[in-house]
Amino acid sequence: MLILSTAKSPAAKQILIAYGIALLAVLGLDAVWLGVLMTSTYKSYLGELMLAQPRLIPAALFYLLYSFGLTVFGIVPALRAQSWQQAGLMCALLGLVAYGTYDLSNLATLTAWSPVLTAIDICWGALLSGIAGTLAYVAASRFG
Repeated sequence: MLILSTAKSPAAKQILIAYGIALLAVLGLDAVWLGVLMTSTYKSYLGELMLAQPRLIPAALFYLLYSFGLTVFGIVPALRAQSWQQAGLMCALLGLVAYGTYDLSNLATLTAWSPVLTAIDICWGALLSGIAGTLAYVAASRFG
């Protein structure tokens, strides 16, 4: 058995709250980012690569899986350490790695992928993840 910390593990209720809030935060913030603030930017860089409407099942699976990753790798360890700063930082780092992997792979393999879009998206992934992790930590700490 791998022991990540000698600190007391968070209760199941805290973990469920953390996951739920992380999921809601990522969905809500990304909806505003993609649907309101950056729609024209993504369209200008991606052009015909962009679908008129996103495929809902893969999108739902992404948000469920990504929120799980934020919870397991960022929020639960921060709850053990009782540190909202750790939650924000570790979730932002996970966002940097995850979005960086996606965007840099696209930049390396797709002719129509932009370096500017890569930079924007990686920064957004880190910011989005840090905010979601912090919000989830605070909610789990207060209501769990």
